[in-house]
Amino acid sequence: MPTRTTTAATSDTQLWNRVLTLHTLVESRLGTALQRHHGLGLSEYRALVFLDDAPDNELRMQDLAARLGLNQSSVTRLVTRLNAADLTYRDLCPDDKRGVYTVLTDSGRTRYQQARPTYENTLTAALAEAAESDPAVAALLTAARKTEAAQQH
Repeated sequence: MPTRTTTAATSDTQLWNRVLTLHTLVESRLGTALQRHHGLGLSEYRALVFLDDAPDNELRMQDLAARLGLNQSSVTRLVTRLNAADLTYRDLCPDDKRGVYTVLTDSGRTRYQQARPTYENTLTAALAEAAESDPAVAALLTAARKTEAAQQH
């Protein structure tokens, strides 16, 4: 006879698998839409989001890497692409000459603002599609939205 702990673990595993399936669907849709309409990869878009939200529109490279969930090498390649597209530039930290900042340019801000509605509309559509196809995902999204709404008040 399964124990309560085993049953909970099985339930958690099933829930986590649903979350992973949802994540894969949403990430795929977002990446495709951003690339097709704005020439941006999903990590590039998210970097622009974090830079737009940051004080003075700049972040140290290691802070950007942490927010994106990327290692140093990957964030360096990402920032190189953003710099080449004139969406960001690098700046040395005045207090620590070894520290490097990534700074959002005006064209980077404009590109982010243009891409944001595509991101938001695609996200909403992908979540709606997932909720329609899986009642458990629909319940999960409803609960998460209620929690988010309560925290905003």
